[in-house]
Amino acid sequence: LSERQYWASDLQLPEIPFEEIMYNDESMYKWLCTLKKVGIVLLTGAPTRQGELVKLGHRIGFLRLTFYGPTWQVQDKADANNVAYTTTKLCFHTDYPVLQHPPGVQFLHCIKQTAAGGESVVVDGFHVSNKLKKQNPQAYQILSSTAVDYTDVGVDYCDFAVQCKQRIIDVDSRGQAVRINYNNATRDTVFDIPAEKVRPFYAALKEFDDLLNSAEHKFAYKLKPGDIVTFDNWRVLHGRQSYQSGSEVTRHLEGAYADWDVVMSRLRLLRKSVLNRD
Repeated sequence: LSERQYWASDLQLPEIPFEEIMYNDESMYKWLCTLKKVGIVLLTGAPTRQGELVKLGHRIGFLRLTFYGPTWQVQDKADANNVAYTTTKLCFHTDYPVLQHPPGVQFLHCIKQTAAGGESVVVDGFHVSNKLKKQNPQAYQILSSTAVDYTDVGVDYCDFAVQCKQRIIDVDSRGQAVRINYNNATRDTVFDIPAEKVRPFYAALKEFDDLLNSAEHKFAYKLKPGDIVTFDNWRVLHGRQSYQSGSEVTRHLEGAYADWDVVMSRLRLLRKSVLNRD
């Protein structure tokens, strides 16, 4: 489970039928192992209605409650309080770096899909971080040591006003990337570092962002109704192409989170039962 399979634009997106996950422990074990190693798995053939992610959460253990609720609806709204609830393009980001402990795993269930636009795009943040470390160690050191302010204020599931500091690239004691914290939509205007360090920081961030957005590294796909994409929110940055709004909702995803602690607990229990059965 400690092994990672890095990928770029040549990703072969792993797919497993949703029904197998829900009723077969071996399939669920395969899903969680692949999710841990590759960072992203597509579950196919789920019913196209709200509530399926709650069932999936119960299968794992439980979902992560956030200020946007146990689950949340990604669709364009006239009074949008989040850029995700618009039809505009979403640049690469990880969700919720404004929390001290961002959710580890994200689920997005496609209930309705627009005919034109709305394609999803993902990039392996750990693979790109390794590239940055090799080609510009100083830039890597800056992004893994500089604390960046994030803030989010609004009303959704409840009123909220959250703020914290995160490093764009969190590393372990060996300097290996263990979590990416990058979301320009919630990156604060406050940036309290010494003035002489501002230009080097933005130069490093631009180099990292250029790598994320290079054709060599990003993978695009389009969710179909009934698809559930599951991915490592600490590793995989995701985005979306823009699409046209209409008189009715043309694109509807339901989203949810889980913590890695919960996922790994279920994985260990499944491993025991699957191995004992064999």
